[in-house]
Amino acid sequence: MRRRAGVAAVLTSLALVAACGGGSGDAGPDAGGGEGTAQGGDELIPITVGSLPIVDTAPLHMGVEEGIFEEHGLDVTLQLAQGGAAVIPAVVSGEYQFGFSNVVSLLLASQQGLDLQIVASGNSTSGDPDADIGGVLTLPDSGIETPADLEGKTVAVNTLNNIGDVTISEVVAQDGGDPDAVEFVEMGFPDMPAALSGGQVDAIWVLEPFFTISKGEGAEVVTHNFAEVDPDMMVASYFTSGQYAEQNPEVVEAFTAAMKESLTYAQENPDAARAALSTYTEIDPAVTETMTMPQYPPEINAESVQMLADLALKYGLVEEEVDVQGILP
Repeated sequence: MRRRAGVAAVLTSLALVAACGGGSGDAGPDAGGGEGTAQGGDELIPITVGSLPIVDTAPLHMGVEEGIFEEHGLDVTLQLAQGGAAVIPAVVSGEYQFGFSNVVSLLLASQQGLDLQIVASGNSTSGDPDADIGGVLTLPDSGIETPADLEGKTVAVNTLNNIGDVTISEVVAQDGGDPDAVEFVEMGFPDMPAALSGGQVDAIWVLEPFFTISKGEGAEVVTHNFAEVDPDMMVASYFTSGQYAEQNPEVVEAFTAAMKESLTYAQENPDAARAALSTYTEIDPAVTETMTMPQYPPEINAESVQMLADLALKYGLVEEEVDVQGILP
């Protein structure tokens, strides 16, 4: 795989993470270690959760709004970030007690020596390889019809050396193409449709809501790379630092239980999950009504985490096997 326009993005962000320090800070009243406990007591334990204003985090917002976290003894403050690169260092430094990130980013951070622990599932693919939460799009006259046709082409991804390009590389390989001949270009999701129509790239990889928006503007699907690699791929998860988990096991247990309940609620009430998006995103309601929603399974998919770790090794994101058990609960 050839990558340009930010080829060191992941390593740079991880270096910044390490620079923030490897500890989670001391547990105190404002960090989940106060007089009240998550298992009982009169006071709710305050925690801060780093979240993203995207479709994936609907269960978290629903859980807070429905009072699920309060029922488990937690007073949650949500801090919205624009990307997981900002969430991971905030959790490591103790600014946030919990955070949300895609699984590959957590695997890479762990491989760089950061002590992280997945505590709850985040979201998974739709389960349908023909109608997933994102994929690779191209113009109708591009001549790109299958993943193998991406060989020798430029493909925009939002972050290099991450979950997008490794899963695209895998579907290219499965289709008989050469993933090393795909040139990945780093670009923000909002900038991709114009880059595609202007001929700057041959294809773009986007997630909802940009996926639905781009298709509405005439782009055609080449591959739903997530679901084609694994129809039930756990794309993202909620995590904490190893130190915080060790010092505050009851809080972690309460957060995990609340997240499971929130995920189940979102999974069983898809219309409510769609409606929740209007409370923390700026997605056009017309797009919200038609776009594909992810699945929100309450249980962590350990096999999916291992599969993504294997792909990270296969496509050179890491130089040695990742200790997946080290970040699983």
